[in-house]
Amino acid sequence: MISLRQIRSFVAVYEEGSFTSAAKREGATQSGISQHLKQLESELGAALLERNGRDVEPTLAGKLYYRECVGVLRKLEAAQQSVAVNHIRGAIRVGLMPTFTRSVLAPALDKFLISAPGSEISVIEAYSGVLTEMILKGELDFAVVPAFEGITGISHRLLARDREMLVSAKRGKNTLKPVKLSELGPLKVVLPGHQNTRRRNIETYFSVNGVAVAQRLELDAMMGTLQFVAVSDWVAILPFVMMASDIDGGRFDVRPLEDPPFYSEFVLIEPARKVMSPAAALFADILRMEAEKSRLVFEERAGRQQQLTRRCAVRSGRSR
Repeated sequence: MISLRQIRSFVAVYEEGSFTSAAKREGATQSGISQHLKQLESELGAALLERNGRDVEPTLAGKLYYRECVGVLRKLEAAQQSVAVNHIRGAIRVGLMPTFTRSVLAPALDKFLISAPGSEISVIEAYSGVLTEMILKGELDFAVVPAFEGITGISHRLLARDREMLVSAKRGKNTLKPVKLSELGPLKVVLPGHQNTRRRNIETYFSVNGVAVAQRLELDAMMGTLQFVAVSDWVAILPFVMMASDIDGGRFDVRPLEDPPFYSEFVLIEPARKVMSPAAALFADILRMEAEKSRLVFEERAGRQQQLTRRCAVRSGRSR
């Protein structure tokens, strides 16, 4: 008879690609994990994994069985939560990029702690590569990262789609005036490191749209980036959700990229084998609503800016 321990061992080896890593994740010995796999394959009468030295590759049967096993584990966890939780409470761990911690986190936390007063929450700020690795290890309930191709062991869904902005030191009344980067002089741009998904997306936009870059400064420190941009002639490309609280301030010009517009998508990722707890699901939903609120603010304020620009153009035409 197939046991839950055997299923968990198989899923761990499949996702980790290694018996050693799977044993560490499950708090078991490597020989114990191997024994569970042998018993499982014997019960099924099919090889699930091919072992080539230290490398482990799933067979076709293994790929099909993995999908079923992940579904079983998620249903089991959901059943446990349905009988163990009478109201939203518990401890959750969430991973967010600086994009979300700067403007969205504070109001989201305020709403969450009012709605779930019995819950404890830990928020870890890091970039996408670190957060993805923590999700794979099961160290976070969920994380929010830029959209990517996908990784075995992780499920993801769209959380927000946001407009990208040219952020520079305040020089006048340019905030929310659309800008075409190819028409600007060669830019001095602060960029995230190559391990950050956003770097690839930004570089692709530059290349495809003929954006001239004079200098690149790689800086994986978001607060440091903003401090530097505010006192220099360097610029950064950042999503509106991060800069929403600055549009009425005196430090930055925040201008949407135009011709063509540039969008970024952010996804919520979680371990494929787990079901999000009610507390984690509530906080994820609050984050989504705060991001949506930011998008609506942009549309409303950008619309006003466009109307003002058109009026100025009409007045200028009349005065000639």
